[in-house]
Amino acid sequence: MSYFTVGDGRLFYTDEGSGGETVLFVHGGTCDSHDWAAQLDPFAARHRVIAPDLRGHGRSSQAAGGFTPHDFAGDLALLLDGLGTGPVVVVGHSLGAAAASVLAVERPDLVRAVVAVDPAYGFDAEFAAGVAAAFRGPDPVSVAVAVLGGMEGLQVEPALEWLPTWHRRRVLGTSPETVSGVFLGLFEPNEVTLRPAADDYLRRRACPVLTVSANASLKAKGIDLDWEESVSPHPYSTAVAWDGVGHWIQQERAAEFNALVLDWMAGLPGTEDTR
Repeated sequence: MSYFTVGDGRLFYTDEGSGGETVLFVHGGTCDSHDWAAQLDPFAARHRVIAPDLRGHGRSSQAAGGFTPHDFAGDLALLLDGLGTGPVVVVGHSLGAAAASVLAVERPDLVRAVVAVDPAYGFDAEFAAGVAAAFRGPDPVSVAVAVLGGMEGLQVEPALEWLPTWHRRRVLGTSPETVSGVFLGLFEPNEVTLRPAADDYLRRRACPVLTVSANASLKAKGIDLDWEESVSPHPYSTAVAWDGVGHWIQQERAAEFNALVLDWMAGLPGTEDTR
């Protein structure tokens, strides 16, 4: 168990495995690094794996500053610099994918590749304005429960029927300041997550990007795989979309997700297969 000091706060993180790539797992908003429980051991068997809790989430404390993708990416850059990792493969879910993309744009020396899992970017500006307005109200936690509720797949396997309860209870355990800050950071006007400004910003990711989306999420945003591919210009980049899954793809279809990402990483330009 380790903590890293960021300004006046601390980030909790774990650091396991060795060899291969260094993989940084970044969870989504109102979540924590437990989201990667189905990935940590399989990836650590081949690679070094670092999994932090973002500021204001899980076991990490609040820190001076805000809760935008830029703020989270700044913390991650400090962590990677402090650990001396060199370039890493950043696997980010939802908000984590937005923060990973900022890290790739602003600190390309630290990012070898990005895996964006149902990323929290590509939203229509008009839709985003309505979401942001809801989070400016007096009870952002209840709004988050309503927004995130039912974002699991429609046919969650019986062994995972507890997921909706787990997701809801974590939202309820997140401070209102963090909840409102996270969602306003995603849905208020910005260059990272809202179209059309995000188109140009995301194209600045010079590294390979693997995007794994739920088809339902693409439909809700009004985009498709062509858009995802257009904002990931590296020739090794690819985008896939799955039916029958919800927002937490890596939990609902863990074995298939792990195989996809590990195989894609093994083929990264300049990488020897470490399997």
